[in-house]
Amino acid sequence: MNINPRAQQLLKILIERYIIDGQPVGSKTLAEVADLSVSSATIRNILSELEGQGYIQSPYTSAGRIPTERGYRFFVDSLLTIKPLAEHEIFTIRQNFDPDKPAQMLVEAASKMLSRMTQLAAVVTLPAASHTVLRQVEFLPLSNTRVLVILVFNEKEVENRVIHAERAYSSSELQEAANYINHNYLGQGLDAIRKDLFDSVKKEQVIFDLKLQAVRDLAGKAFEVGEQSAELLLSGYTHLLNADESESIEQAKALLETLQHKKDMLHLLEGCIGAQGVQLFIGQESGHQMLGDCSIITAPYELNADTVGVLGIIGPTRMAYEKVIPVVDITAKILGAALNSTG
Repeated sequence: MNINPRAQQLLKILIERYIIDGQPVGSKTLAEVADLSVSSATIRNILSELEGQGYIQSPYTSAGRIPTERGYRFFVDSLLTIKPLAEHEIFTIRQNFDPDKPAQMLVEAASKMLSRMTQLAAVVTLPAASHTVLRQVEFLPLSNTRVLVILVFNEKEVENRVIHAERAYSSSELQEAANYINHNYLGQGLDAIRKDLFDSVKKEQVIFDLKLQAVRDLAGKAFEVGEQSAELLLSGYTHLLNADESESIEQAKALLETLQHKKDMLHLLEGCIGAQGVQLFIGQESGHQMLGDCSIITAPYELNADTVGVLGIIGPTRMAYEKVIPVVDITAKILGAALNSTG
């Protein structure tokens, strides 16, 4: 339904006032701050129309009104004015990200910084292992069939893995296998390398290449990433216990249990990976009943020109959207820049 300019102004003021102090807003208060040169009776009529259209509601404890999910949605989509962050604010965010740090440490820094700056719960997905780009591999013999694998990812991350090969390999065989992989597969993802090696072995059915078989055996185990989705980091979710919308200790506990059940939250966030820019879920839009009094603001971040993760915040629907949205947006951009830096 269309809302006339006067009603839009009243709705905007009502929501802004409610966000600030958390109390139902009455017609008398609106008459004092709206500067519309209209009577309180006219304001009451406008509020009745807005309530009839589902943008506001009257709590049973007060004659004042508070926004509904529909009201918040209209406010965010049509009435909200978002100001870019000041240069010193961007500088403060950037100071949290050392481009020489590994990806997981950068993601952890993003989660903690978001929670600290917004005083809300922060959620960040780690890049899935399938997005890991190989820069170098080395195989070293240990004992029997055990082999130490040294992997270098994305220019600056080093990981050691111990695998059990199909047979014992000499140092020269391991060096030859590493040379083959480093020569043919640098800059590719682990999943792609494993698939190509398995396909190559199938093509060698007539002339069986022992060297290629050794490479397939070692790489198949060393590059195994499993079928897990991206992992999720949560920071500051106890901030939600302070939300006025939490009507009881039981509800607050149930909310925390929902957040700690990361599978459902991952499903929601991974659905944002293909989206462009900031996404906002208000109340039941998230699809989780226990988040009905919360809003979720997310933004994707990139690695090697691919969107590999999502970060965001979870807080009460009564949050300062104009302040939180730009923080989430710029943090995603700075995190992506740090991940893509080669130091």
